[in-house]
Amino acid sequence: MPKTPKSSPPRTARTKANKANRRRLQLTLRLAVQKEREERAERHAGIRQEPRAGRPRTRRASRR
Repeated sequence: MPKTPKSSPPRTARTKANKANRRRLQLTLRLAVQKEREERAERHAGIRQEPRAGRPRTRRASRR
């Protein structure tokens, strides 16, 4: 038998504040991760541009 839909509880000041706080935290976390990834990408690009010391790169078999 299908369930009857329940109405959501009324929005209180506390729930609004919690939601806003959570949204702000998520935004800062997202920005931090984005910045971290950009820095990592730059570091990796720098590593790849440098010539390899020793013997040249050879074709390796796929790890799969």
